Amino acid sequence: MKISRRQWISSTGLSVGALAFGSLGCCGGCSSAPLTKRNQLMLMSQPQEIQLGVQAYQEVLAEEKASSNAQYVDMVNRVGHRVAEAAERSDFDWEFSCLANPTQNAFALPGGKVAIYEGILPICETEAGLAVVMSHEVAHAIARHGAERMSQTMAVDTVKQFADQIAQKQLPDRHERLMNAYGIATQYGVLLPYNRKQESEADHIGVMLMAKAGYDPREAPKFWQRFGGAKGDPQSPEFFSTHPSDARRAANLDKLLPEAMELYSSSQNQIGTGNSISGGSQTPYC
Repeated sequence: MKISRRQWISSTGLSVGALAFGSLGCCGGCSSAPLTKRNQLMLMSQPQEIQLGVQAYQEVLAEEKASSNAQYVDMVNRVGHRVAEAAERSDFDWEFSCLANPTQNAFALPGGKVAIYEGILPICETEAGLAVVMSHEVAHAIARHGAERMSQTMAVDTVKQFADQIAQKQLPDRHERLMNAYGIATQYGVLLPYNRKQESEADHIGVMLMAKAGYDPREAPKFWQRFGGAKGDPQSPEFFSTHPSDARRAANLDKLLPEAMELYSSSQNQIGTGNSISGGSQTPYC
């Protein structure tokens, strides 16, 4: 099965209403996220997920130009491996790439494949700022958010087919209207909020990982404040977004700082904010 980078980065699903939630109960495909212990629907095995992730990562590297900025490349690898060590997932074949692209973005693929675009590095400002981004992406990987989104897509497609069959048999005159309403309710009632839940969860796990890795977690809310300010344009209402607002992310991370600071205080190698990042261009982060 071939899967593109965009499918892994953007794939979403999940249905709405009692019918949908009934089909998504914790059965054979249920697992839990690390640290938060949130229940997750998983309809694919981890080996299959990792295989698809490697495939998608190879596509990325074939399409995107690698960064020639030695400072960026070294820092991405150094910070990435420190955070990965804190994640304690030696079963993952971790790889970290810095891509020569001015977009302010980064992403993670299953099995420990993480890419950072050059455009986001100036906003990071320091190693600790970069650790905020990289620990967030590492958190996506260890929480298996990619596989979870694919599972949600499978589930919503199955429920939609079932609802379609019922609508055709019992409500033929309202079939098209019902199916259109189903799509809208799925998108805004559950799908987008669920993505926001994953993003908040990656923030939560990530700030703990960066603290364990020895980076000052107080830089996490500061990064999101800087990122929000760098956008310039007013953000879309959070209701219509797959991500929490930057202000909300900063506020949520502020609440997690006491716990994160305990981990940081017990870290064997306190790096603090680390080295500064210089240079680069800017143009929004996931």
